[in-house]
Amino acid sequence: MSEHLDALQQAIRRLVSKPLTALLSALVVAIALTLPALGWALVENLAGLAHGMTGEPEISLFLKHEITGDATRAVEQKLRNNPQIARVRFVPRDQALQQLAARGGFGDVTGALLDNPLPDAFVLEPRDDSPASFKALQAELSAMPETALVQLDAEWVERLAAIVQLGRSASLTLALLLGTALVIVTFNTLRLQILTLRHEISVKLLLGATRPAVRRPFLYFGLLQGLLGGLLAWGLVTLLLRLLAPAIEALARTYSVTLSLQGPDALQTGCLLAFTALLGWLGAAISVRRHVQDGLVD
Repeated sequence: MSEHLDALQQAIRRLVSKPLTALLSALVVAIALTLPALGWALVENLAGLAHGMTGEPEISLFLKHEITGDATRAVEQKLRNNPQIARVRFVPRDQALQQLAARGGFGDVTGALLDNPLPDAFVLEPRDDSPASFKALQAELSAMPETALVQLDAEWVERLAAIVQLGRSASLTLALLLGTALVIVTFNTLRLQILTLRHEISVKLLLGATRPAVRRPFLYFGLLQGLLGGLLAWGLVTLLLRLLAPAIEALARTYSVTLSLQGPDALQTGCLLAFTALLGWLGAAISVRRHVQDGLVD
């Protein structure tokens, strides 16, 4: 334990001894990872919006205009008796028009209408929300003579979920690609340090120091450098989200969507810091193995 503590103290001293070099190296890490981290944060905000708006999957059944009165009640009874349907909610055409005027911002348009063009509708909640069951129930409802249109209300949510998944995959791929570049940066940084200290390292080895003891401070140096880069990346992502939030939220409001951008939470921040620390450690491990383990400093 004392050996690791001593190695950590040596790594900290090396960082502090050249603060500008350490800061510039950390900035390289931060800038490279800000883009995928920012993309991931935006995707997670979009995922939260999709999750909040998904609710229970529903099917909307619109009746033909000529279906009224007793015929409508007969359709409702048929739907309630259907074992595949858990809940049935009737939406009269007048109520639908009022909702359109209130929520869609079409009050002036609906007020000028001489007649209500909207049909009566039923909002149905299936017992089984699997895609196959949804499609089968949609086909059954579409075959009813009173039906004008059957719409799956969850389709746009499924598309949004697909976009979110694509965004996550793209962010992870970009992070892995840039992470590889950062391993190379750390490798070169440690390579220069090792070559600068090669005589000191050779003397330590001649005096009986083990190679793990020689390697340990460099590994901690790479880990700390990566961790510092992660902290800077977190700061940049948080700052950029605050700068972008007003414009993105204003754009969302034009689509009648309430969106409040949130920065990385504790788990996401921890994952970012762990990832950058791992990159720094990996680059240092490769460099140290190349120049110490293989005896290039002897």
